[in-house]
Amino acid sequence: MIVQAAKPRAANIIHDLTWEQFEELDRSLETVAGVKLAYLDGNAEVMPISPEHEDFKSTLVRLLEAFMDEKDIRYYKRGGPSLGNRELGARNEPDESYNFDTPKPAPDLVIEIVKTSGGINKLEGYRRLGVQEVWFWEDSVLAFYELQSDGYKKVTQSNLLPDLPIDTFCRYIVYHDQYEAVKEFRSILRSNRER
Repeated sequence: MIVQAAKPRAANIIHDLTWEQFEELDRSLETVAGVKLAYLDGNAEVMPISPEHEDFKSTLVRLLEAFMDEKDIRYYKRGGPSLGNRELGARNEPDESYNFDTPKPAPDLVIEIVKTSGGINKLEGYRRLGVQEVWFWEDSVLAFYELQSDGYKKVTQSNLLPDLPIDTFCRYIVYHDQYEAVKEFRSILRSNRER
């Protein structure tokens, strides 16, 4: 059974904020559950986090980590801490992020589950941080962006994880049961390894 994602809602944008005003907004929302913030050059985006958003994120992350475990890829899960600062003029709160091989100041891979549209340019914030790859899951489609000298370029597969079976991976992100999705995906990975 495949679960269809709801269409993205319009993002809530606040314009012409100084960094200090953005930090005050952040402090004022600390007690509000289910909200993420992003900032870029004076514009702040306030993003509500729905249970559906969290379900997709959790399933995607469990599948990705199953793949990396099965392939014996050394990774360091960083979670979704705020990335950025006043000097960069940018801050994002990714849904998940990873370093490969060793821990580093900035993540190698950032994952974003998109449930809103029309927000600030998150790729620009990640470019300023030097994040190698950004994945966006939106409307049941996984898009990969690779950092190059002139910014991010959309690519057809991850260069950090080139062996990831994209079609199978995406099929299980929208599977009706998270536990069964991970179990079946892991079984497919193991059977492919034995061939």
